[in-house]
Amino acid sequence: MSVRELYVKGAHVWIPDQEQVWRCAELTQDYKNHLVTVIFEDGQTQEIKVKSDEELPPLRNPEILIGENDLTSLSYLHEPAVLYNLQVRFCNQNAIYTYCGIVLVAINPYEELPIYGPDTISAYRGHSMGDLDPHIFAVAEEAFTQMERDNKDQSIIVSGESGAGKTVSAKYAMRYFASVGGSDSETQIEKKILASNPIMEAIGNAKTTRNDNSSRFGKYIELDFTRSYSIMGANMRTYLLEKSRVVFQAPEERNYHIFYQLCSAASDKKYSHLRLGHQDNFHYLNQGSSPSIEGVDDGADFIETCKALSLLGINEATQDQMFRILAGILHLGNIVIEDNGGDASAIDKGDESLAIVAELLGISASELKMWLCHRKITSGREVFTKPVTLSEATFSRDALAKHIYAKLFDWIVKEINKCFAAPTKPFRFIGVLDIYGFETFEINSFEQFCINYANEKLQQQFNQHVFKLEQEEYVKEQIEWEFINFYDNQPCIDLIESKLGILDLLDEECRMPKGSDQSWVEKLYDKCKKWDHFSKPRLSNTSFLIAHFADKVGYECAGFLEKNRDTVSEEQINLLKSSQISLVHALFTVKAQAAPTKVKVLPTGPSAAHSSKQMKKSVGSQFRDSLNLLMLTLNSTTPHYVRCIKPNDDKMAFTFDPTRAIQQLRACGVLETVRISAAGYPSRWTYHEFFCRYRVLCTSRDIVRNDMRLTCEKIIANMITDEDKFKFGRTKIFFRAGQVAYMEKLRADRLSACGIMIQKHVRMYIHRNRFRTMRNSAIIIQKYARGMAARRLAHHMRQTAAAIKIQACVRGWVKRVQYRRLVYTITHLQAHARGCWARQRYQHMRRDRAAIVIQKHVRRWLTRRRYLRAMRGFVIVQGLVRCFLARRQLKKLKIEAKSIEHQKKLNKGLENKIISLQQKLTELKNENNFISSYKEEIMVLKTRVTDLKGVEKQLKVSNNQVNELEARIAELTKELEMERGEKMDVLTQKERAEKENRELIEKLNEENARLTKELSDAQKEETKRETEEYLRRKFEAEKQQLILENTDEKSGYQRLLKEFNRLEQKNEHLEEELAKFKGGNAHKRTASNVSNLSGASDAPTELVHDDASEFSSFPGDDDVGYGSVRSRSSEMSDSNRNLENIEWSSQKTGDTSEIKIQVPQKLQELEMENAKLKDDLNRLRKSIADSEPQNNRVQEFMKQFEALQDELERRREECIQLRTVLANRAHDLRSVTQTSYGKDVDIVNEDGELVLAYQTQKQVNRQLEDELKKEKQRLHETEADYKGELERLRRDNERQQKLLAQNLCKSDSTNSETLLQSEIMRLTSENLNLQGQVDNLTEQLKKYKRSLRAYAKKLKEAGGGDPTDMLDVNTTNEGEVLPIIRKKEREYMGMFEYDRRDEMQIIRVLVYELKPRVAVTLLPGLPAYILFMCIRHTDHINDDEKVRSLLNNIVNGVKRVIKKRHEDLDSTVLWLSNVLRLLHNLKQYSGDKAFQAENTVKQNEQSLKNFDLSEYRQVLSDIAVWIYNGVIKLMEEKVQPLIVPSILEHEAIAGLSGNKPGGMRGRTGSVARELESPVEPQKALDLLLKEMTQFYRTLAMFGTDPELITQVFRQIFYFICAGSLNNLLLRKDMCHWSKGMQIRYNLSHLEQWTRDMRLHESGVTDTLAPIIQAAQLLQARKTDDDVHSICDMCDKLSVSQIIKILNLYTPADEFEERVPISFIHKIQAKLQERAEGEQAQATLLMNTKFAFPVRFPFNPSSIHLEDIELPDALPLTMLKKV
Repeated sequence: MSVRELYVKGAHVWIPDQEQVWRCAELTQDYKNHLVTVIFEDGQTQEIKVKSDEELPPLRNPEILIGENDLTSLSYLHEPAVLYNLQVRFCNQNAIYTYCGIVLVAINPYEELPIYGPDTISAYRGHSMGDLDPHIFAVAEEAFTQMERDNKDQSIIVSGESGAGKTVSAKYAMRYFASVGGSDSETQIEKKILASNPIMEAIGNAKTTRNDNSSRFGKYIELDFTRSYSIMGANMRTYLLEKSRVVFQAPEERNYHIFYQLCSAASDKKYSHLRLGHQDNFHYLNQGSSPSIEGVDDGADFIETCKALSLLGINEATQDQMFRILAGILHLGNIVIEDNGGDASAIDKGDESLAIVAELLGISASELKMWLCHRKITSGREVFTKPVTLSEATFSRDALAKHIYAKLFDWIVKEINKCFAAPTKPFRFIGVLDIYGFETFEINSFEQFCINYANEKLQQQFNQHVFKLEQEEYVKEQIEWEFINFYDNQPCIDLIESKLGILDLLDEECRMPKGSDQSWVEKLYDKCKKWDHFSKPRLSNTSFLIAHFADKVGYECAGFLEKNRDTVSEEQINLLKSSQISLVHALFTVKAQAAPTKVKVLPTGPSAAHSSKQMKKSVGSQFRDSLNLLMLTLNSTTPHYVRCIKPNDDKMAFTFDPTRAIQQLRACGVLETVRISAAGYPSRWTYHEFFCRYRVLCTSRDIVRNDMRLTCEKIIANMITDEDKFKFGRTKIFFRAGQVAYMEKLRADRLSACGIMIQKHVRMYIHRNRFRTMRNSAIIIQKYARGMAARRLAHHMRQTAAAIKIQACVRGWVKRVQYRRLVYTITHLQAHARGCWARQRYQHMRRDRAAIVIQKHVRRWLTRRRYLRAMRGFVIVQGLVRCFLARRQLKKLKIEAKSIEHQKKLNKGLENKIISLQQKLTELKNENNFISSYKEEIMVLKTRVTDLKGVEKQLKVSNNQVNELEARIAELTKELEMERGEKMDVLTQKERAEKENRELIEKLNEENARLTKELSDAQKEETKRETEEYLRRKFEAEKQQLILENTDEKSGYQRLLKEFNRLEQKNEHLEEELAKFKGGNAHKRTASNVSNLSGASDAPTELVHDDASEFSSFPGDDDVGYGSVRSRSSEMSDSNRNLENIEWSSQKTGDTSEIKIQVPQKLQELEMENAKLKDDLNRLRKSIADSEPQNNRVQEFMKQFEALQDELERRREECIQLRTVLANRAHDLRSVTQTSYGKDVDIVNEDGELVLAYQTQKQVNRQLEDELKKEKQRLHETEADYKGELERLRRDNERQQKLLAQNLCKSDSTNSETLLQSEIMRLTSENLNLQGQVDNLTEQLKKYKRSLRAYAKKLKEAGGGDPTDMLDVNTTNEGEVLPIIRKKEREYMGMFEYDRRDEMQIIRVLVYELKPRVAVTLLPGLPAYILFMCIRHTDHINDDEKVRSLLNNIVNGVKRVIKKRHEDLDSTVLWLSNVLRLLHNLKQYSGDKAFQAENTVKQNEQSLKNFDLSEYRQVLSDIAVWIYNGVIKLMEEKVQPLIVPSILEHEAIAGLSGNKPGGMRGRTGSVARELESPVEPQKALDLLLKEMTQFYRTLAMFGTDPELITQVFRQIFYFICAGSLNNLLLRKDMCHWSKGMQIRYNLSHLEQWTRDMRLHESGVTDTLAPIIQAAQLLQARKTDDDVHSICDMCDKLSVSQIIKILNLYTPADEFEERVPISFIHKIQAKLQERAEGEQAQATLLMNTKFAFPVRFPFNPSSIHLEDIELPDALPLTMLKKV
């Protein structure tokens, strides 16, 4: 294949352009005659004439390859292809990372992206570098993995120009290492490493015209790791700090951030002594005229810097001294130096800044003033002081400021390294180099020279490494290759650092007394002209040119010598050494060898010490040495490269400037990598992928299924004839650049031809079918048209006949209607006329009658008025006469009163009258007081009287009106009677009309009432419905809110519980480490680590031995802190215990024996309490008997119970009397022996008679006690039976009474049916009871038979007779007719009795030694049932300590078993099921009514009586949550390696593969990680389903609750969804239509599996919705009409996830179009509405560690405790069923 074949019409090429660098164009005709005719996208055409084929414009890559993750996978590898691919990924796909072979190209987006969270870190952990999308985390993972696998140091080299994002990339790489290599120690070195970033940014970063946070120094951070690959320390090295920025800033730039942060804190009183203010007030800060940065808060950054300093161990006192030095530098710049005439300068005495600087730095102001304006000169033995000029003094001041800042910077770095220092020697390290990129400005000085020199060294190392990897790949694949030539920049490096090179000549000129920049550059012109990379500008004598690898750079010589010397006056240094500030003193008293930056000090004397200082290395020499040391370090490690690109100079988000980008690509070595790759074989395919892609280019006979290589050779032989264009490797095919594009063209042509052929036949088929359809349709249409015409004619004839008939009927009907209307009208006219005449006569009669009545009343009124006038005259006359007589009498009385006799008569009885009046006054007062009490009542009565009077008046008026009306009625009645005859017709008609009106009114009223009622009912119903709806909505909302709150609380609680378990385990590990550290290799065990330290063996003997050794150290009755057991009836606890017996104990000392009698001290109190409780019990029984006096059976039972109770009391008294007699006899015997024998009591027991007597008496007492206990137990059982019988009879009585009450109103048949039903129910219950007894007897019979066989076997083994004889005898005797002895069936109480000494043995059998294979053969949850029955027994005997000990041992045992077997799924599921069953049992039998809804009566009777174990229920719930999380973790670990192969990579649908060519970073090209047992994608789905089925069977086999199984698989399915979706979002090769079809098909298998397991109805598959919607999004049409449907379809995906998938979407071939950018913008705009309320889905990746809150629904058991038997598989002979 020649190159000319590719330049055909329609091919796309790249044309150079001054603005866009390269423009895409399309060939309008084939290339011929050295003429290329192209047309651009804007329609412009151009003809290009080329001299040879080598000058042809570069070809554009096929559409399928545009936007690839790896630039080396492009078919055409050249500059425009690289530039365009980066632009497409950055602008269209918002992808900032791209691989270029081994280099990661990172473009600064100038925007925060959500791709650096913990979820992203976990997504990249464990994946090879080519597996997922390019990312800085992928590079970090590659380095970390190679360190683990190859056991070799690594380094990451981050380079780029200012503003490209180097610091951010390095920071994220260190964050990744801190996350995946975080140590568990208390130092938490990874946090300190991250905390050093704000400090270094504050003191080393500044705002430039290109970057708001530009690093003005280089740094190399080594992260040290232990042998377990956890971070143990770090070390930082810095290079070439830009000290000139301290004293000078260019326009729109700033000084270092720390100065502005200090100024922002000037208002804080804590820093008032620094005398700071606004930054514009300082000369060193206001030169750039850019005091602030948009979006940056210097105050907040200062607080963060202080916190970071504190975290790194720098106390506040030291921080204050640091800030004093920094403030002193600022004030130093404000010192004003004035010209003092001639060659002298001076500082004003009143300069405030001078005093402030001296105060802050703790030095003398006068000396500072002196040595800023003067310098010492030594001549022989004489020392002179010479003033300096203004420019020299200003330079000296600035040099001092730069030197102080450099010293402080080095000291801070040193302190940070102290904090990072590892306690021991590190095992391995990973270095992160953040260094300046290649720089070129209009004026380049010493700093740019050093930076470009460092980049030359790094580029040389980079080229050598790329070449090495390229050659290693060819050797590994065993292909023939030729040596690849690459650019070697060693001559340029020799020009700089060799002897008589630029640096050597610079140092030589610095040592000259009168050396200058001009003389140095002239030496360069003379000595360096032999170098090809050195040249002199034509128009300048002060600059020189160096041809670097990136570009030719011109340097101005001004300032080179001074910057290389870096001189500071020795007098100024001595002044700072004498500072009172300890930190300032320490900065300048450090030995010269310890300082990273050397300083040349001017000599002041001829001493040897001073002359030695002149031999110190210059800045250039130091930089060269440190750079060589860095290169030595990098060469000893495995390097990884990150090249940062700045897309534009305006800092606009996702804006790409091709001109700026191509400059940086040329400078950073990316194009060199592309050139090296293009020189070899950049395109690489595996044989299988190549066959799948280009299967269409071969025939069936060329395919050899067993040999893919041979098949691929046949395919390539048909396409490419030049063997140099391809090579067959061991596992891959290698192609030269452009060959893949050629093969894609052939594939597209073949597919096009196939498509045309298919279209031809399909169109023929379609047209033939269309013709046949049209012909058949025409025949059918004709048939139906003719039929329709005939039917239409018949229909017309029918219509005509019908019309005639209708006309006849209508005309007759019309005439009849007219006649009836006429008759009706005439009749009504007559009726209305007659009615009118009658009404007129009636009105005339009414008017006559009214006139007569009016005349009567008028005449009466006139007569009455005359009468009233006469009466008024009579009264007036009488009054006048009476007044005249009264005046006459008054005159007589006045004359009589003036006489003396009359006065005497009056005074005569005056005294008597006064006395009588006083008495009367007293009586009146009393009466008045008496009357005043009635005054109010009288007032009330008066008011009532007044009201009654008013009522009376109204009544009178009413009576009058009634009388008048009655009279008028009577008159009217007479008139009516007189006129009745005349008005008969009128009245009759009136009555009829009134009747009709009444009926109509009644009907209307009824209708109105009905409508009103219906309306009110409807309103009530509507109101009720609205109220119910409102209440329902409110209830639902409250319910949802409560559910959400409960879910959040449960989730938070379970997270805390999970964290608690993790911390507890961590604490145990730390304790183990501490024990190992303290005790060496001593074997020590504690309660929590006994299982973990027992070794790897699971032998039962070892386990028993370990457990026994541990149990012996545990006190059985200690409460280890799990909950508390509270007694419900503390009063009953003492009475339930047996009375303390008299204990006889013998203690022998030699031949003597002594009998001791222990009498209880509280016997009397207990008897009194017992009597009290008995009285209460008797009263309770009496009340029960009285409440049901009609029940004879109850009375009979009560009498029997009282008789038995009396018998019990009598026997108890006899026992007490017997004990008293025994005690008295013993006491008498002892007293007799003491009185008779004195101290020689042993004589009595010479022959051991007393011992024998004591033993005999003791046996008798034991027999009596046993009989008493049996009797008491029998009585208690009888009492319980009677109580149960009473309760049952009471319930039966109540039920029968209810039935009778209900049946009183029913018919006889209904009563008989009810009685029959009750009888049937009674017989059924009795039948069930009898059936249960039969089952129990059968079980006992089987048990006895097994025991009999076991005994027979033992007897036979012991040498006895043949047991078959006995068995035969027994069988023969069974046939005989013998009387049957029936025993009463024993009813068990559903509990197991055990001795507390056997408690640990029970736990050992049920917990420690229980294997899953044994548990499978038992009843599900049997250990939980047995343990609960033991707990019931402790509750039954009311033993607080026993139940606490049992529960604590159960809890500890389960925790230890899970800790030891936490990797065994069967064991964890077994104990998850048993713990939940024990928890359910504790709830079911707790006595709480909430848990008794489904209990039987017997189960309710078996509830716990004395203990409240709610706190232990919480403990068991916590343990269940812990075990549940362990089960989920185990399942996730097994499922995780299967998720990606089964969901994403599995291709079950043949012919839908979308593989594309891979470059150096293909999925098989990375050397990061090789899986030990890789899973084949074709088998992964079956393995996943098999694992899921195994999980389900394991859960079901151990009796796990169905609700919990649903929760388990809901969590597992979420994990599968999150893992697959996260991987899909990070893999561009998966985002195409065919892969979406494959993914959806694979997910359908999971959905079918849930249906097979009957889990689909519980919503398990809902957790797969995100990945399902992602697959549907890949398959969906992507046009503007589909925007709304896609947004509605992807409701479970976040906005960022949808946009990410659309950006990653790549067509699988050229027949499918790419997603337009406009479509993505429309989707994004449409989704913004949903994004406002989408807070939980703001991140790009799903949280794989998210856990749904687990709930344990209450699941009561239907198994009766009394039916549970101990199996033979469990050796629990110490348990006794009660």
